[in-house]
Amino acid sequence: MSVTDVSRPIGVFDSGVGGLTVVRALMERLPLESIVYVGDTARVPYGVKSVATIEQFTAQITEFLLQRDVKMLIVACNTMAAVAAEVVHRLARGIPVLDVIEAGAHAAVATSPGGRIGVIGTPTTINSNAYARRMHELDSAVRVYSQACPLFVPLVEEGWLDHQVTRLTAQEYLRPVLAEEVDSLVLGCTHYPLLKPLLREVAGADVRLIDSALTTAEFAARRLQQAGLTRGGGQPADYRFFVSDVPLRFQTIGERFLGRSLGRVEKVDW
Repeated sequence: MSVTDVSRPIGVFDSGVGGLTVVRALMERLPLESIVYVGDTARVPYGVKSVATIEQFTAQITEFLLQRDVKMLIVACNTMAAVAAEVVHRLARGIPVLDVIEAGAHAAVATSPGGRIGVIGTPTTINSNAYARRMHELDSAVRVYSQACPLFVPLVEEGWLDHQVTRLTAQEYLRPVLAEEVDSLVLGCTHYPLLKPLLREVAGADVRLIDSALTTAEFAARRLQQAGLTRGGGQPADYRFFVSDVPLRFQTIGERFLGRSLGRVEKVDW
């Protein structure tokens, strides 16, 4: 394995800004790794689009990242992972492919001793049943209780992370899931890690929160090591951010998700 091979960046992509929580987790877990992020902000939200359209957009973004010689692809969008992960695997040309659903499902099954798992996500992700299906493949005995939480994304983007409206909304959404006495709760949307303090308060100390961003970063670290692609010292990590449209709010929202300055954001035309 040459130095050039291990120095190649990790490609991370999402339908919008939410995948920056995954980038943030990667920066903290793998500080030496360079990252190229693509957010398809011109065509978000994906959740209301057909499977064929989502597959087409996913293929475009995958090819864009492959042209930038990435050494790993991470699907940081639950909607894309739920309906178009196979497209990424098919195009990946042998490089490792990870997605937030795979990472979250593994973590939930591994850390739920009672086998009772709650999943919250957008309506599209929940309706796809992708989390429950993957968890049952890993352990057929687990019980999965899913709940769509459509108001969480706009509340997060509004910055209402510790607002009484958000707290009341969370209590309402989580009530049926918590009534099932779940061991763990999967945050099945990349926006939701920003609500973690509030969700922990609502869910209580006995429920383990599975953060899809953190589990994906941990998964990535293991896969890079297994493939001999972990980058050592040398040049500092380089971060590039591409979006298909740059709305005025992107910089503000993006920096909230990333927890630091985004620097220059580049616009890509498909």
